[in-house]
Amino acid sequence: MNYIMDIFGNKILITAAIAWAIAQFIKIVLTLITDHKFDFTRITGTGGMPSSHSAFSVSLAVAIGFEEGFASPIFALAAAFSIVVMYDATGIRRSAGQQAAILNKIVDKIGHEDITETGKRLKELLGHTPVQVFAGAALGIAIAILRHLI
Repeated sequence: MNYIMDIFGNKILITAAIAWAIAQFIKIVLTLITDHKFDFTRITGTGGMPSSHSAFSVSLAVAIGFEEGFASPIFALAAAFSIVVMYDATGIRRSAGQQAAILNKIVDKIGHEDITETGKRLKELLGHTPVQVFAGAALGIAIAILRHLI
């Protein structure tokens, strides 16, 4: 049972969770502003501005850097993890989302919604533009700095 208290007392993990939550909140606000509607799926959804994956992983790395030192092996591991996450968001996941958009258009033109294996539209908002990833990374750095100063 002590492990649960350790997790909730882990300043580094809490910092990353806060960065993720703020990024998700920003997505909700931006959707409200641009689409004039509350989109509940933005709370946990992928894609969009800013990248919550980038905010999470970068804040994790920076918080580790402050705690363990920026020359430590664990910071190097966290920084490498962040680079992989951000590369994946702008590369593979973004491409998969673009392919899903094209496949959905093809299905719409054919008029047979049941030709997909799942029987529903493919999810298009998967990855991020480089600007969205950069914004998420900047948010993650800012949150880690603020948490370090508190």
